[in-house]
Amino acid sequence: MSKNDFKGDLDSIVAIMDRLRSPGGCPWDREQDYKSLVPYVIEEAYEVVSAIDIGTPDDLKEELGDLLFQIIFLCRLAKEDGHFDIADVISGSIEKMVRRHPHVFEDTVAETADEVVKNWVQIKDEEKKKAGTKGGYLSDIPEHFPALMRAHKVSKKASRTGFDWKSVEGVLDKVSEELGEFKEALIAGDSASVEEELGDLLFSVVNVGRFVKVDPEEALRKTTIKFIRRFHYIEKKLGETGCELSDASIEEMESLWKEAKREERKQEILSP
Repeated sequence: MSKNDFKGDLDSIVAIMDRLRSPGGCPWDREQDYKSLVPYVIEEAYEVVSAIDIGTPDDLKEELGDLLFQIIFLCRLAKEDGHFDIADVISGSIEKMVRRHPHVFEDTVAETADEVVKNWVQIKDEEKKKAGTKGGYLSDIPEHFPALMRAHKVSKKASRTGFDWKSVEGVLDKVSEELGEFKEALIAGDSASVEEELGDLLFSVVNVGRFVKVDPEEALRKTTIKFIRRFHYIEKKLGETGCELSDASIEEMESLWKEAKREERKQEILSP
């Protein structure tokens, strides 16, 4: 089979994966297993997010293809082990989406997004009870999620039981309380307490995000992108004068940081 035999469809990419894993295929691909692919799955997923944020449609198309290939790869491994293949994955996804959207495919009524989410959670709980996999109320939130994302999901799910503040003001009071305790731990110089209190403070801030309907993972990710952009502006401007980052004073860097902010505001004003 030559490269000209492959077309732009699912069967072709599955055939490519089969060829790579077959005797005489690619030595690297043949050595991979489930665990070795984990870093690549995570990396490709984040590159999709990056393409959505700062890339072009072509970038997004490419990154989605890379992520799809990792899915095909995992399905191939599962097929070799006699578990399932890509067709089973697709069939399972179709069945699940139809089952969890009874307001679309059946007679259930859900006129708002909140009602849809409520129904979705209820259906998931029923599925777990039938499968005998339902554990503690918060046990289904994966431990491998990024810490900020997991904290958000944990607090959001816990709030559905009524275990929550009545208003965002109450959460802000909690942030102030935790900040005070963090300062006390710093003064005491107890590293274990500093770590614990910083965790409590971060968890409280996550709850502020939940109350104002801002995903803290997204907010921090975008702020980090902004920080990198402005820092690179400083680096570029210093380079134009022949100055290295390590040689610049904090006053010079702070001045260029403010300049970067002003330039961003100008671009926002000029943008249609």
